[in-house]
Amino acid sequence: MSLSDRGALAIATGLHLSYIPYALLKNTRLVGERRWSGAGLVGTLWGLGTLPLLPPGAWFWPLLALGVAGASWCAGRAEVLLGQHDDPRIVVDETVGFWVAAAGLPRTAGALAAAFVLFRLFDATKPPPCRRLEALPGGFGVVMDDVGAGVYANLLTRVVLATGFLG
Repeated sequence: MSLSDRGALAIATGLHLSYIPYALLKNTRLVGERRWSGAGLVGTLWGLGTLPLLPPGAWFWPLLALGVAGASWCAGRAEVLLGQHDDPRIVVDETVGFWVAAAGLPRTAGALAAAFVLFRLFDATKPPPCRRLEALPGGFGVVMDDVGAGVYANLLTRVVLATGFLG
């Protein structure tokens, strides 16, 4: 395996942390029926943990676009290396999906918690057109359904913040 393939696989799998829940649950109905592997939670936690690396303000948007493009490339390489489309161990899509969910929101505990929970909800339920975005080719399809879920989570979090429910 080339160095670039090793790097892409490490990034795509959250530095291989996604293998932990996958290994624990791989022989269960949850993973077998692709309902839940727990690895997506790992990717979303990576998104929350790495969000401070993206500076708020004008630089956030080009870095987010670069992150989505890089995630798409890494996910595409990882698909080839793991031998399965949208393998559950690929979690970089959840990482950048959460970045989209948190984009432009105040970085307060309440706003980030709402974005986190709503992103996980929309990532799991895949409202239209998110499910259709999965059908896009390669790593782009792996990532774009999570970007769509992030957009839904971002918009609903803004509604929740506007109501004053979170303070």
